[in-house]
Amino acid sequence: MTRKSALAAFLLLPSFSYAATVLSAPPGLNNKSYVLMDYETGQILASKNENEKLAPASMTKMMTSFIIEQKLLKGELTEDEKVRMNESAWCRGSSTESCMYVPLDGTATVLEMLRGIIVQSGNDASKAMAEHIAGNEGTFVHMMNEEAKRIGMSNTQFMNSTGMPAEGHFSTAKDMATLAQHIIHDSSKYYPIYSEKEFTFNGIKQGNRNALLYTDPSVDGLKTGHTEEAGYCLTTSSKRGPMRLISVIFGAPNIQQRATQTRDLLAWGYANFETVKVQPANQVLAKAKVWYGQTNDVEIGLAENFSVTLPKGQANAIKTQLVVQPKLTAPLTQGQVVGKYVASLDGKVIAEKPLVALKPVEEAGFFARMLDHIKQFFSNLF
Repeated sequence: MTRKSALAAFLLLPSFSYAATVLSAPPGLNNKSYVLMDYETGQILASKNENEKLAPASMTKMMTSFIIEQKLLKGELTEDEKVRMNESAWCRGSSTESCMYVPLDGTATVLEMLRGIIVQSGNDASKAMAEHIAGNEGTFVHMMNEEAKRIGMSNTQFMNSTGMPAEGHFSTAKDMATLAQHIIHDSSKYYPIYSEKEFTFNGIKQGNRNALLYTDPSVDGLKTGHTEEAGYCLTTSSKRGPMRLISVIFGAPNIQQRATQTRDLLAWGYANFETVKVQPANQVLAKAKVWYGQTNDVEIGLAENFSVTLPKGQANAIKTQLVVQPKLTAPLTQGQVVGKYVASLDGKVIAEKPLVALKPVEEAGFFARMLDHIKQFFSNLF
């Protein structure tokens, strides 16, 4: 199983309700929407209007940068590849938008453009990269929307690469948290850029607009956003010890409030929850019967470490269960999903991970398969 397929598996889990557990109430936040997500498990720990479709402003650029990062990792772009600043993307220095300030008909490398997008929130860099990758921004936007669907952003529609106001351009706090999760997981090579406090290009030094990078050493990303329509927005990731939290704020009333609200939300999460390792990867958890194989059973386990996030002090109450698919048949490939490993608390499922075959099982020869057919026939009679 690939890292991406394993990630997708836990992203699809339902959120667990902690109503029966005594927790301090989440902070009351004056904004349009917010989410606090545990990075490792994808569990939503607190939220308000998490699926409300709102203007994401420059948090849109997280998808633009994510596509660039993935193309770099696949070798479809190179870091030192030159990108031209066409007039259609060029920033004329307007006070109404943020810019990297690449000169008209000038060039910057892909890596410089990526920094211009993430650190400086450059609209010009975003549009130039969109044109460089797809030929025009419209085609690139189609790529953005396809990628959003692929990773499970079910309530998002992009109309441009920058987040500038446009009819039909929207996302949600939950979807932005999902995107942040994928950036951290899938683009780990480039994720440190999101924590850079400043970037200088063309002799112009600009600071990162994420104020928490300067005041909270646990914060290492991700992206701010602001338009009159959207209000003040911020997607943040913070890691303290083994636990990483992702917070998303939509529509705070001012710059100070989006930072303060994020700080309060993270503090509440770390004070009330802990991440507990349930089961490490690549350990044999059981042997499952296999029909029509060269061997009669297969060793099964997890492809990735299994952790859950839950209220502090509840770790000893976790119950686990192996659920194996009935009548496994050869051939089985290594990493093939054969069931699920379920963790529950107080009788409610809180998380699950795919069980996989730890070794391949080849198909048996003709006579061995016939013998298994006979065995199955008689076993079904009783």
